[in-house]
Amino acid sequence: MMHWRREATTETIMGNYGVILTFSTGHSIRAEKVLTGAGIETKMIPVPRHLSSDCGVAVRIRRDDRESALKTLEENGVPFDRYEPL
Repeated sequence: MMHWRREATTETIMGNYGVILTFSTGHSIRAEKVLTGAGIETKMIPVPRHLSSDCGVAVRIRRDDRESALKTLEENGVPFDRYEPL
């Protein structure tokens, strides 16, 4: 029973986040810097395998910050591919 609760908690936590995929590691680093400067919580993570088999990093953000994060990136000229929920 304890194992099941741990998995449910992990699913709930991951369900609160999404990732912004970029075209290069440099773009991910720039995106993280711009978003953090705008007060948006970020974390650099490896690109999840179910989204891409390529090596690379993505910027994890809270789902609630999606619209403001994407708008901030566009306003600051930071190129990105797409947002994907986790």
